[in-house]
Amino acid sequence: MPTSSTPASAIDAVEFDAAIIGKLSQSGPRYTSYPTADRFVPDFGYGQFLEAVAGLRLRRSQRPLSLYIHVPFCDTICYYCGCNKIVTKDHGKAATYLGYLKQELDMQGRLFAGIGQVEQLHFGGGTPTYLSDRQMGDLMTYLHENFDFAPDAQGEYSIEIDPRTVTPGRIFSLRAQGFNRVSLGVQDFDPDVQKAVNRIQPEAETRSVMAAARDAGFRSISIDLIYGLPKQTMDTMERTLDKVIDASPDRIALYNYAHLPHLFKPQRRILDADLPTAAVKLDLLALCIRRLCAAGYVYIGMDHFAKPGDELAVAQRQGRLQRNFQGYSTRAEADLISCGVSAISAIGATYSQNEKTLEAYYEKLDAGVLPITRGVKLDNDDLLRRIVIQKLMCNFELSLASLEQSFPITFRNYFAAELEQLKAFAQDGLLTVDSEWISITPKGRLLIRNICMVFDRYLATARLDSAQPLRYSKTI
Repeated sequence: MPTSSTPASAIDAVEFDAAIIGKLSQSGPRYTSYPTADRFVPDFGYGQFLEAVAGLRLRRSQRPLSLYIHVPFCDTICYYCGCNKIVTKDHGKAATYLGYLKQELDMQGRLFAGIGQVEQLHFGGGTPTYLSDRQMGDLMTYLHENFDFAPDAQGEYSIEIDPRTVTPGRIFSLRAQGFNRVSLGVQDFDPDVQKAVNRIQPEAETRSVMAAARDAGFRSISIDLIYGLPKQTMDTMERTLDKVIDASPDRIALYNYAHLPHLFKPQRRILDADLPTAAVKLDLLALCIRRLCAAGYVYIGMDHFAKPGDELAVAQRQGRLQRNFQGYSTRAEADLISCGVSAISAIGATYSQNEKTLEAYYEKLDAGVLPITRGVKLDNDDLLRRIVIQKLMCNFELSLASLEQSFPITFRNYFAAELEQLKAFAQDGLLTVDSEWISITPKGRLLIRNICMVFDRYLATARLDSAQPLRYSKTI
């Protein structure tokens, strides 16, 4: 139950309606970009990327930069995982990878010299802490040699950590190397669930890493959880939530387990009989939302919760929350430079993705070019729809007048078909539309992906194109 110190907004921000969710649940994009990555084309390559960077320089852009580094390696396989990773005990492969990664960083650093300051850094994977302490320190030094970083107090420099791969001493070293935010993979604390997904991680191990992060002066600690895993029940989730709430992380990411064994081979080791039913899975989600909101966390959107004083919650209240390939972000309008195999950059009005295999990634760099394999240049309609989707995903409301001031359109004429489709959502109590605003109700916030899909002009084409079958997860 809510306590007297729980902000009212944390309780009222989201409303769970199982009947509506059951009716509307379908596959759909997560909108970490628009257009989504399945719309990228191989015609977009190194030359088009250089043109995008030249455009920033021509406009004398001083927008902040966001930097993403992908480390694809893991020591062991987690059966639920759908990430682009390489599972190997041979740490020599990381040394080879780092050599090529530095080549890419050197090229990108020279391209962006004088354009903007890095205010955000994120290490993802894979398992970034697969790299040794020495390798990480050397890589961070190289990054600072090639890019202009904002001071620690002004920047958000985060790393994803597998608590099984670090000691408290390593946590202090990561802070000294320049990281000030840390995200811990937990997924579930129940031993039977951990065994079913091949990720044995004692609670004491995770709590020790969190305590070290606080002692080391990390500004934010985030925990990742997954609902819908094999062997999960309402009782096991209650116990996991008890432990998570007691640990008191600043942010919590609560992901829906998407069981797609035809796409991700490790998931074939999960028995269908061990998975919770669709009805139980919804109950698990409802339980998590109820418990986390009652504990004082603010529902940011989709799968993110944060304490009211956390930068994510503050940014949302101030209307400057953004969404990118790492999820929700506090850095508005930053150009994203992503380095490493499969990484996706967002520069100006373009997206570009690196080669997805090590062999192809190395081959491009050996040829002296950035390892870009595909991408897309956004037209005016894409830019307009990207803003619509961003505003709805991040703020749960959209000012029609603000769009009309930025684009030469009359909203009700340009989006007449979309407004007609929104009427069904309005009838279900998920949103309201008036002469000035589209506003998502607390009941509609969990279904924001469904609502945003109305504005995605590529979805109809994707559904009709049998050569490109949909690969999206369930919206709920």
